[in-house]
Amino acid sequence: MSEIDSLKAQLQDLQDKALGSFKEAVDLNALQALRVAYLGKKGELTSVLKGVGKLPPAERPVIGQFVNATKTALAEALDSAEALLAVKEKQQRIEAERIDITLSGRSSQRGVLHPVQQGLNEMTAIFAQMGFEIAEGPEVEDEFHNFDALNIPQEHPARAMHDTFFFEASDEQQAKLLRTHTSPVQIRTMKNCVESGGEPPLAVVAPGRVYRCDYDVTHSPMFHQVEVFKVDKDVSLAHLKGVLKHFLSAYFEKDIEIRLRPHYFPFTEPSAEVDIACVFCSGKGCRICKGSGWVEVLGSGMIHPNVLKSVGIDSEIYSGFAFGLGVERLVMLKHGIPDLRLFFENDVRFLRRMGVSK
Repeated sequence: MSEIDSLKAQLQDLQDKALGSFKEAVDLNALQALRVAYLGKKGELTSVLKGVGKLPPAERPVIGQFVNATKTALAEALDSAEALLAVKEKQQRIEAERIDITLSGRSSQRGVLHPVQQGLNEMTAIFAQMGFEIAEGPEVEDEFHNFDALNIPQEHPARAMHDTFFFEASDEQQAKLLRTHTSPVQIRTMKNCVESGGEPPLAVVAPGRVYRCDYDVTHSPMFHQVEVFKVDKDVSLAHLKGVLKHFLSAYFEKDIEIRLRPHYFPFTEPSAEVDIACVFCSGKGCRICKGSGWVEVLGSGMIHPNVLKSVGIDSEIYSGFAFGLGVERLVMLKHGIPDLRLFFENDVRFLRRMGVSK
């Protein structure tokens, strides 16, 4: 066999062997290794081409065409095999990453509002549905709005340092304090109405944070109140009782029996403590209501004429009612929470029970 025929046979054997190897490659990495093994600088095709230099010059162009054809065939076969393997690997990856939508989904934790904020929103919404407008005011107040305008005398215990958080002030400055109730919003709303040239009727609900120096199972130095008041001609105690009855029944989601007991508040006259039939024993008597069948929930009354006078409203023409309720107090009754401090301790067990944490 001549030298050129021997080279052609080697190239044909190499091509057949390479094409078979390309078809058996299991992945792109294996195919890349075969590309280097056959077409690399130190590959098998290069080894065969070393014999071309031994041929006569006249025969080299002939074998050169055969070499080029072999190289082209191998390159095309490699590209074709690479495309097929790429498609195959993509399909395998899709199958491996496929999500079975028939399986039940993984549960994920979702944050919700704190139980106090939930209660505050529920209460505000009930009053809004009754036609009361929502109003807010500053938490840092002065003595006029927090005490004087509400007919609270200078010697009243509520002004004492042990009950109110006061800020340091010079003799020239009016004392500033953290508001002890949301009633200052009542004063600001009525005063703004008069100063802007308006006049009653006014029906307002004022939710917000308040502060007092107190801390035990039923008191916190920071808590939430909702102040509700209405001023108009011929407003009576009957209107007050009707609003209270509707609100408390709506909030506790059942018909609630209420009673008003005479009491004293500087800013209302007459004044009344409001009791509800115990929501735990339906008035039969239990540990929560101490066997009485009744639970005290809030203070109320008809707005004192001195309060109306302090904001420029004629008490001979207009009258009004007002009441304030502790948000935490009602949330505790609705959900059977024994200790107010649980609202602020972030105990995971309590939060899970209240639906705040999974």
